[in-house]
Amino acid sequence: MQHVVIVIHLMLVLALIGVVLLQKSEGGGLGIGGSGGGGFMSSRGTANLLTRATAILAGLFFATSLILSILAGLNRKPTSILQGGQSAPTAPGPAAPLSPGGLLKDLQGAPTAPPAAPASPSGPQVPQSK
Repeated sequence: MQHVVIVIHLMLVLALIGVVLLQKSEGGGLGIGGSGGGGFMSSRGTANLLTRATAILAGLFFATSLILSILAGLNRKPTSILQGGQSAPTAPGPAAPLSPGGLLKDLQGAPTAPPAAPASPSGPQVPQSK
């Protein structure tokens, strides 16, 4: 069903492009498309016919667009993040201190040296509350 509507939709698109390109330019932007005397109908009749054809094709284009969006939504099942089958991820705990070699050494599996004792500051210290 969806494939049939897509084919009809594409045919409507091509017809709409053709009808729009057949219409006479009213702005005369570059001086192209002036009023040539030849034509199978009078200028008023041609404009009326092309305007009506454009309106009809545009309406059908919108209708097939709506039908395609409805058809696409029929097979979609609503999902909720609250009703997921998986358990919720746990919050990460406090990060472990890095070894002196850094994260790259830890990831490479290199043996790490024991952490060194913190150096005593040489300047004045801020009193800490206990």
